[in-house]
Amino acid sequence: MYKKFTLLLLLFTNCALAQTSDNWVLKENNDGVKIFTGEVENSKVKAIKVECQLDATLSQLVAVLLDVKNSEEWLYHTASNYIVKQVSPSELYYYSLVEMPWPVSNRDFIAHLKVSQDAITKVVTVDAPCIVDMVPVKSKVVRIANSKGKWVLSPLSKGRVKVVYTLHAEPGGSIPAWLTNMFVTQGPSQSFKKLKIHLQKPVYKNVKLDYIVN
Repeated sequence: MYKKFTLLLLLFTNCALAQTSDNWVLKENNDGVKIFTGEVENSKVKAIKVECQLDATLSQLVAVLLDVKNSEEWLYHTASNYIVKQVSPSELYYYSLVEMPWPVSNRDFIAHLKVSQDAITKVVTVDAPCIVDMVPVKSKVVRIANSKGKWVLSPLSKGRVKVVYTLHAEPGGSIPAWLTNMFVTQGPSQSFKKLKIHLQKPVYKNVKLDYIVN
């Protein structure tokens, strides 16, 4: 029964990343993907950090992260996503619904994705905090109100990128923090496995974004 609560991490992998203290503890290291957890001040829910290297260009990876509609194919157990507002090619707001196993209520959130790149280092940052008020709250669905996330993408050799993904999210409702923390690494682990495969789809393979220097 408790294993069903791994679906909580759908919330976390979708909202992307948040910064916490430096007390990261390695919890999992499989197939080149390292997952850490860390304590966050004034929160009982642990933050996560994922580190890995992916075979992709910066443009390729950013294109996947901003392809909200098709992100359901690699984000762990996401029920549905749609763009609420497209601000620019590098900035958008999107809504996501996460289906939870009975008797836990479904969760939803609105994420604000904004891409920036350092002109000198070429490091790309995708900030992804969650906001609460762009879509009306739905009956029997718990709105995620407190979540901060970030992707940091550093170019390595040609066609390879170092990824550091950090996240802290409060799931809301009556789910106890100890249960959330018990399964906090499982959602990211499954999502990154699928992300490696998803990146190689032809639609992303040779993509070039005007606002990204590879």
